[in-house]
Amino acid sequence: MSHNEAMPTVSDSEIYERMVSAILDHKLPPGTKLVEDKLASAFGVSRTRIRPVLVRLANEQVVTLTPNRGASVAQPTVQEAREVFEVRRLIEPTLVERFITTAQPADITRLADCIADEENARLAGDMRRAIRQAGDFHLHIAQAAGHDTLGRILRELISRTSLVLMTFSADHASEREEATACGCREHCMLLDAIRLGDAREASRLMRKHLDLLESRLQFQRTADESLDLVTVLMG
Repeated sequence: MSHNEAMPTVSDSEIYERMVSAILDHKLPPGTKLVEDKLASAFGVSRTRIRPVLVRLANEQVVTLTPNRGASVAQPTVQEAREVFEVRRLIEPTLVERFITTAQPADITRLADCIADEENARLAGDMRRAIRQAGDFHLHIAQAAGHDTLGRILRELISRTSLVLMTFSADHASEREEATACGCREHCMLLDAIRLGDAREASRLMRKHLDLLESRLQFQRTADESLDLVTVLMG
């Protein structure tokens, strides 16, 4: 049996999804070197199939491509993490206040759906989906607030926040799950204030929520140089 016959066919989207999952599930921590030959071996494909996936991940700021050094899992610095939350605290209270004045009933229902989906993902142990749903909650507030400029800025910040959270969150699954559960509760409180039309309270809760997210970060994580890419990604 040839090599190609022995290995199952893997699509580019499957390669992308498995790499993202491995990164966001902490199987490939920030700073991990992504050697093309090893990735190709893990997926049973040629290096030419791996490169476009790495470029896509780099465009999404999940992977860092460095000339003459190759690819590695993006590693936000402590300063970058702090800056992300600092900017979010500057713009999101304004967005939620605008949301209260512009939102339609369907927009509020959409926020409730985001919270429900986030909670279901957390209960299923899917932290990646829980974090994505949490981001969607904030993005919909920005979208319905009707401020295109701040909305564009927030979209980039949400993407960076997801990586920051997975970079600096607790290693233990139970602690990550509890942090996500806290996020669900905070979103519920924020939604209650929105439903009451209390812009001042919603603004305060938004700042508090972002403060708490930042306070849960742990800034002592280091990359494990001994990781075997093939073992991690073949499963």
